[in-house]
Amino acid sequence: MQRITYRVKVSAQSAKRRIGYLLRPAKRELNTKSNFVPFIPPSRFSKTKKIMQVTSIALLSLPAESLTTMNNQVSTYDHVMIDKTLTIAAVPGDSTYFATDGFQHGFGYDLVRSYADELGVTITLKAYANEQDALKALKSGTADMALTTASTELRNELALPSINVSCGYDTSLTKNGLNPKVNWSFKNSDDPLSQKASNFLCDSIKLDNTQKLASFYNQDLLKDAYSQQHFQQTLTEKLPDYQSSFKQQAQQYNHDWELLVAMGYQESHLDANAVSPTGVRGIMMLTNSTAKAMGVADRIDPYQSIGGGARYLEEMKSDFTDVPKSDRVWFALAGYNMGPNAVKRIQSELRAQDIDDKSWANVYAYLSENKAANSRYEQAMHYVSNIRSYLETIKTTAT
Repeated sequence: MQRITYRVKVSAQSAKRRIGYLLRPAKRELNTKSNFVPFIPPSRFSKTKKIMQVTSIALLSLPAESLTTMNNQVSTYDHVMIDKTLTIAAVPGDSTYFATDGFQHGFGYDLVRSYADELGVTITLKAYANEQDALKALKSGTADMALTTASTELRNELALPSINVSCGYDTSLTKNGLNPKVNWSFKNSDDPLSQKASNFLCDSIKLDNTQKLASFYNQDLLKDAYSQQHFQQTLTEKLPDYQSSFKQQAQQYNHDWELLVAMGYQESHLDANAVSPTGVRGIMMLTNSTAKAMGVADRIDPYQSIGGGARYLEEMKSDFTDVPKSDRVWFALAGYNMGPNAVKRIQSELRAQDIDDKSWANVYAYLSENKAANSRYEQAMHYVSNIRSYLETIKTTAT
């Protein structure tokens, strides 16, 4: 009897190793494209097939009490943790995510990324053209959760539990021009994935950071009539004179040319003859020392000024190569504005507090919390936020 018991235990361990092998995670990369995924109800799921294979192997080797566990449905949370990937069905928008020409970011997207980081998994984002298709993808199991601004009626119709990302503090979103209905939806309310998400979003510290992140993604910058008119008029009247220079310099230094345009508008409103009281000049408002370091002989020459700004931005990117690509541009812009060493000191402070120093959301929160003590922090906050807003507007209004 003792010998039989020993063999059963060994078989159980063997079965567990087989389970781990069959459900080993596949290599996946973050999808940075913004192509829409049409909703196609899947006829067969590879994960389900794997689980069926596991069951047929394990039935002969697991003790009787383990067979009961195998009959239980595997939770979405377990699938996510096995695959080390959180798949999101999302609808693009100013409150969810923005993805054009390799720029993938957004208020809702950054919150999901923070949640995935806490789980220790990567994310794969699937874009859908409308709320209904995204939620149906979740319902069918094509995605693990959905990031939308879907109405309560639609979510109830599909029987999908949801969490408002503001946890009831809607004014924290509306005051920044964000949609108060932005939410995360899940297949089952009792799944650990949704329960952990609720705890994540509604934790007091995380909720405070959510409000700071909403400030960074403020959508009201170009909402008033004067700002809209001035921005569009500048692009219409001045940009054609410099567009070829922006494109050539962007190509030379591996930048998105419209990002350089957004920087030029922030710096000088695309005025080649602009001069500040502190002596910075030209479209990219270079200091004399920066111009010399970047090989710029004439700061008011548009081509040279744009080239100097592009080269300097590239240097800033190289200073933050350890930062994920989705956040690196914000770190580079902050470094461009206040100097890379100032940003690195903030990163050092965050590391000392055991906070992820490679997350722009955390750096922005630090700037916000300490701006009263250092005016450069508030300046950097506005600088990066404004350029983000200009860039998104340029890309979404381009014909």
